[in-house]
Amino acid sequence: MRIARYTDGGDPTYGLVDGAGEKIAQISGDPLYTKIELTGVTTTVEEVRLLAPVIPRSKVIGIGKNYAEHAREMGGEAPAQPLMFLVPNTAVIGPDDPVVMPPASERVDYEGELAVVIGRLCKDIEPDEAAKVIYGYTCGNDVTARDLQKSDGQWSRAKGFDTFCPLGPWIETDLDASDLRVVTRLDGEVVQDGTTADMIHDIPTLISYASKAFTLLPGDVILTGTPEGVGPVQPGQRVEVEIEGVGTLGNPFVRHD
Repeated sequence: MRIARYTDGGDPTYGLVDGAGEKIAQISGDPLYTKIELTGVTTTVEEVRLLAPVIPRSKVIGIGKNYAEHAREMGGEAPAQPLMFLVPNTAVIGPDDPVVMPPASERVDYEGELAVVIGRLCKDIEPDEAAKVIYGYTCGNDVTARDLQKSDGQWSRAKGFDTFCPLGPWIETDLDASDLRVVTRLDGEVVQDGTTADMIHDIPTLISYASKAFTLLPGDVILTGTPEGVGPVQPGQRVEVEIEGVGTLGNPFVRHD
């Protein structure tokens, strides 16, 4: 299933998106917590505004340097264990929402990556149990104030600004995520082109590792790392993250000094 969160001008609601990504059948309630039931109301994607498919009630967990080539382009080797950081849920925005580049930073980078949405509370699970707690997958852009990341020595501010975590366009619940193409485009030009098969630490390992540090709650999101090719964005440019089997997430970048 493809599950979207959207608005037609009223309160946000959820719906099932068809295989062509064109029509939405409205469902009642929040599908993370209630049984999926159709309301009988249908619309099209063009007639509504897609929102971030999930707003984590608890946390977004980022994974750094999870592709060897990306680790090298950042000037080092990949860590032996997953490198985790937290992003506040106030950073989450949806498709076509603008990423606001803060005055404090002179270099803001895109980082396209696959995002995992957790569907069940879990703690201290093993990798072979991870599939049971995955709700689905969506596209993510782990936007980073690269200069602040270097100057701060830790990543909370650099990756946690409001609007720095675009997610969307919907959640795909039926997907083998072990070998998916991840493509990022900057104003239509391909700047990242990788595959999840190149992850150093695979998704079950990441979920297990995170669960041994934090209790994972329904709606929590794990950003699984980015392929090589990260780079700066200028105000007025648009970044699109396309993931095979999921869809395309696009956002404009703006600066409000």
